[in-house]
Amino acid sequence: MASHRRPKQPSRARVTVLTATAAAAVALTSQAAHADPKPTKSEVKAKVDKLYHEAEKATEKYNGAKEQQQKLEKQVGALQDKVARGQQELNTLRSGLGSLAAAQYRSGGIDPSVQLFLASDPDTFLDEASALDQLTAKQTDSLEKIQEKQRALAQQRKEAQDKLGDLADVRKTLGENKKQSQGKLAEAQRLLNTLTAAERAKIAEAEQRASRAAGDRVELGNEVPASGLGGAALQAASSRVGKPYVRSATGPNSFDCSGLTQWAYAQAGANITRTTYTQINQGTRIARSQLKPGDLVFFNNTSHVGLYAGNNTVLHAPYPGAYVRYESMNTIGGFQAGVRI
Repeated sequence: MASHRRPKQPSRARVTVLTATAAAAVALTSQAAHADPKPTKSEVKAKVDKLYHEAEKATEKYNGAKEQQQKLEKQVGALQDKVARGQQELNTLRSGLGSLAAAQYRSGGIDPSVQLFLASDPDTFLDEASALDQLTAKQTDSLEKIQEKQRALAQQRKEAQDKLGDLADVRKTLGENKKQSQGKLAEAQRLLNTLTAAERAKIAEAEQRASRAAGDRVELGNEVPASGLGGAALQAASSRVGKPYVRSATGPNSFDCSGLTQWAYAQAGANITRTTYTQINQGTRIARSQLKPGDLVFFNNTSHVGLYAGNNTVLHAPYPGAYVRYESMNTIGGFQAGVRI
């Protein structure tokens, strides 16, 4: 007769493990279903471009702070030299006053009426008394000069101290802007690293094609510059096509955006300031429809600048990793203003 055994029931521990495993599997499946998809090549490029613009803002502020730092350092040095010379002059005046005081003591240690009574030769005494009056007058003049010099020195020291305080603030700003710029660039690089080498190569190739096409449009346009100065600046900048963008560089072999425009105008014989925020105030503002080759063109809330090259094209230093090149104004976007130097 066959034996009918009751099936063995699974233990409570085994049921718990199986339930937990199933729940974890469901959770992972749910997470995978709701995970953010990998950004496309065009999405990465858009985010990277935005980060480059933000880094450029910080870089221009860094450049401005660097320029201010250099000016303050010169001013502080000049003030400190002035204080040192003033202190030396004060020491000389004090030394002279000491000599006068000693001479007065030797000549006037006894009351003048007693000296006259005791003098064997009254005429000699009167001569000495006159000399004593002259010494006293010189002493008074020296004291006035010392007091004046002390007041001047106190003012100069305060001015130097104030400048040193300003310099400390500028150095702090300098560090903050540098850190911000480097952070944006690092973030942009991390995004680029999410693309394959082939995808990055396609982006670079597309940019090169666009730059060549923009350069061809400039040749075809053949617009007349607004002035000989603007034409000479544009010609100088065109000789730098292909040079790399380097943060805070001013040429001749690497540039950031405002470094290129400053260098180009310097070659044409005009000294313009260092940053986009100051260059925009150095000439006559003009509308986009009035632009001529050589005019400065500003983008993205004046954080980026290039030289108008004609036919709706700009010659500029775009961003880290890129090179000085021609580019359509429509591609750059965010036109802010035109300035004619």
